[in-house]
Amino acid sequence: MLSSGNKKERTDEVIKRVYCLYRVSTKGQVDKDDIPMQKTSCRAFAERNGWNIVKEFQEKGVSGFKVSASDRDAIQDLKTAAEKKEFDVLLVFMFDRIGRIDDETPFVVEWFIKHGIEVWSVNEGEQRMDNHVDKLMNYIRFWQANGESQKTSTRVKTRLNQMTMEGQFTGGVAPFGYKLIKSGTFNKKGQRTDGNHRR
Repeated sequence: MLSSGNKKERTDEVIKRVYCLYRVSTKGQVDKDDIPMQKTSCRAFAERNGWNIVKEFQEKGVSGFKVSASDRDAIQDLKTAAEKKEFDVLLVFMFDRIGRIDDETPFVVEWFIKHGIEVWSVNEGEQRMDNHVDKLMNYIRFWQANGESQKTSTRVKTRLNQMTMEGQFTGGVAPFGYKLIKSGTFNKKGQRTDGNHRR
């Protein structure tokens, strides 16, 4: 079940301690300042709910589709902190910031909930595990995120193959039997995209 984060009267409530996780998977997202956008949204959301952000974790250039949670320092640090009861809420901009691996990420979310941590998204509310429908929705969300990552990966690979077939240089060294010829073209950052592969 997802519940919205509406501000309530908190005269006698204990203020919840929040750890935030911000993640971008590509250098392009880092350059576009996606993390400050996530941070601003999470801070505003926490303030509306009367929560106290205690710590913020940032992952730059970390793919939630390709990198397992077991290999991500931020996730492991969050798990350690959860076991020590250092925070009450894990807050992200969107749930796919936790990961996009369909047979892993739903169980990462469930792990935090079983350890007494509320898992919230600014855009999607709270992920609960009160019944089988909640668990199913949790799984479907990351199955969809995984599918989007697969489609993106396919599009990128297809385009790179097309560029290579057109004789455009896509990075690395020229394949055996080819040499690089300066093309005089530049990318949007003004960097030379040296040449075409030629026999």
